[in-house]
Amino acid sequence: MSNIDGVDLCCLLWARADEAAGLEAYEDRVLALIPDHGGQVLQRVRRTSDEAGPNEVQIYRFPSQSSLDSYLADPRRLALAAERDRVVSRTELFPVAFLA
Repeated sequence: MSNIDGVDLCCLLWARADEAAGLEAYEDRVLALIPDHGGQVLQRVRRTSDEAGPNEVQIYRFPSQSSLDSYLADPRRLALAAERDRVVSRTELFPVAFLA
């Protein structure tokens, strides 16, 4: 699963208090935009307990940095910034490499 010319990312998301469902709904909307920029969501998982940690973890792939930049600048995504601020308390986004 190498992506030598592209960008593989992991995203950790924490919901604001009582906004786990709101975070999920927001992510449903913005992740649906990724294919429009040549990317794909490889994995999306949700925490199943009340223990500490991110509410959601996502792994996605973009064919290039420019396609990721295009997604991040998508006006449809940017228009949802207020919703994001309402439901997401913390985000960690970082590049990853897949191991055999």
